[in-house]
Amino acid sequence: MNQSKNISKILYYLCLVLSAGYLLTFFYSVFCLLTGFAVMSYKEDLYLHINYPFTEQPFLNIENNYSYIILSFLLVLLTYGIFFWLSAKVFKAFFQSKLFTEENIGHLKRFYIYNIFFPLPIVVMASFFVEVESIIWGLVFIHFMLGIFCYFLANIFKQGLHLQNEQDLFI
Repeated sequence: MNQSKNISKILYYLCLVLSAGYLLTFFYSVFCLLTGFAVMSYKEDLYLHINYPFTEQPFLNIENNYSYIILSFLLVLLTYGIFFWLSAKVFKAFFQSKLFTEENIGHLKRFYIYNIFFPLPIVVMASFFVEVESIIWGLVFIHFMLGIFCYFLANIFKQGLHLQNEQDLFI
């Protein structure tokens, strides 16, 4: 069990770092795009560079059209920032001293709801405005399967909490 706790701690911190990276990139990109700070156009205004702060060095290269910027760039950064934040909460549940708690079940529930119900509608909506590559549909399926797996895990945790409360056990 100690090995599982160590692995879940490592994954918790990794997911927190990834979430912070995605969300900071999202907020920095929104700031730059709204204010024009550190944004340069190139190739006859077909593309934009979002530069590293206070430099002329490109950080992100994106197409210069609103559909792409919103649906294929900003929305992806935001949704994966949330995904990794929710993943971190799930991994945190596995290194707590008490595994079966309402709080841990809540983390699992938020994770499975997000993965089952968010990716498909977002990609379907985006497909009306931008080209969605076939690999994206595979990612939607993977997120759906992650959500289903976490749904089963949440039900196991509910049963464990019920047994723990019934017998006043500490697992």
